[in-house]
Amino acid sequence: MATAAVGRLKRKLPDRLATVRGDRSQRQFARDLGVFQQNVNRYESGTTPHTDFLITLALKENISIDWLLLGKGKMRKGR
Repeated sequence: MATAAVGRLKRKLPDRLATVRGDRSQRQFARDLGVFQQNVNRYESGTTPHTDFLITLALKENISIDWLLLGKGKMRKGR
């Protein structure tokens, strides 16, 4: 995949994270996931999330990794 395409996908990730968070505050979202609020803030600001965070998010929130990283398919698995 071209470097430009990867960059475009990475720029959309913070918006998808915010979509998953919904109406919850970053602090509450972090508590729900068992992570630090500062990490949620950084990831929603454009820092690339760690793999552990992405896996935790996918499992605890029932989120499709394909949707989260690539914007493909449905947000929630099985729906």
